[in-house]
Amino acid sequence: MESIEQMIKRLCPKGVEWKKISEIAYYPKVRINTEILSVDTYVGVESLIKDRGGKTSSSSLPEGVAIEFLPQDILIGNIRPYLKKIWLSDCQGGTNGDVICIRVLDSKEVIPKYLYHNLASDKFFDYDNSHAKGGKMPRGDKNAILAYKIPVPPLEIQSRIVEVLDKMATLTAELKAELEARKQQYEYYRSKLLTFNEIGGGNRQVAWKKISEICVKVYSGRNKSKTEQGLYPVYGSTGIIGMCESPVYNKRQILVARVGANAGFVHLADGSYDVSDNTIIIDLSKEVNQKFVFYMLRNANLNKFAKGGGQPLLTATQIKDFVIPVPSMEEQQRIVSILDRFETLTTDLQSGLPAEIEARRQQYEYYRNKLLTFEAV
Repeated sequence: MESIEQMIKRLCPKGVEWKKISEIAYYPKVRINTEILSVDTYVGVESLIKDRGGKTSSSSLPEGVAIEFLPQDILIGNIRPYLKKIWLSDCQGGTNGDVICIRVLDSKEVIPKYLYHNLASDKFFDYDNSHAKGGKMPRGDKNAILAYKIPVPPLEIQSRIVEVLDKMATLTAELKAELEARKQQYEYYRSKLLTFNEIGGGNRQVAWKKISEICVKVYSGRNKSKTEQGLYPVYGSTGIIGMCESPVYNKRQILVARVGANAGFVHLADGSYDVSDNTIIIDLSKEVNQKFVFYMLRNANLNKFAKGGGQPLLTATQIKDFVIPVPSMEEQQRIVSILDRFETLTTDLQSGLPAEIEARRQQYEYYRNKLLTFEAV
């Protein structure tokens, strides 16, 4: 099969013409009543936030009129921070001012999906973002968008570029679907493995113990100062929240957020670090597997035990009195081994599916930039 490079040498050896968007596309202005639309064919800011490909979860539509879009139209978020949201429509529908619609003038000159790939690039986003106007919620400048230039090679080359990029995008989508399936599988097995009957359940016999019975100490961190600089991390309610110069702890411990919307969030701290005063530290004894207790507490959804309105609070006493099942050490280690494998597969940014998805995303962006770069005539 002829490569894209060979096609370029054959069809446009002297370069290609770069054209403004206004020369190859336009903003359609046909308006339709929202009452004739369904919730699946109305695109507003909700669908941008949820990134559902033009489908919103809203149960009702705003009254009034909307700009009509058709299949193969390009929809772009037109209000910060959603300027980077973009998709190619696969249906007929309507949209509001939070989204702009672009329609190709002549598909015999420019393939809509080729234009979409150009406008889905970081280069266009940076351009669009730099021309946004307004105060707290800047909007894209339609005139600036129409002035943006893209290379327009022969249709044969456009088609091949779309084919290559679509294959790469499909692979990424398949990996994301696989990740979602693995996450559901992980949740199922985590729930199953961490659910025990009362004492007397065959080889799943357990002793039910308070956290206070299996730990050395439960207490709050004391760090109240952090910087962006420093050699050691400071852990807070959501993980690492800053850095410090002098570590206080030098071993792995379980941390639980104790205040605010994240109260009950469970994570592990390891190495040398400090802990903020809004986080509870659980220093376990050696009679239990630390990772087992970590998984058990995370699966327990401790947030539901937080008390208070605007500033929910989870106390050290509540944590001490929390009761968990404690099976044999052998069973704890077996459970941890299984859940660790799922954890790596679904969350590890170095070797799991997220790492592969990120690698594919970077590969797609690299080839997109490479394939959409042409010498000008």
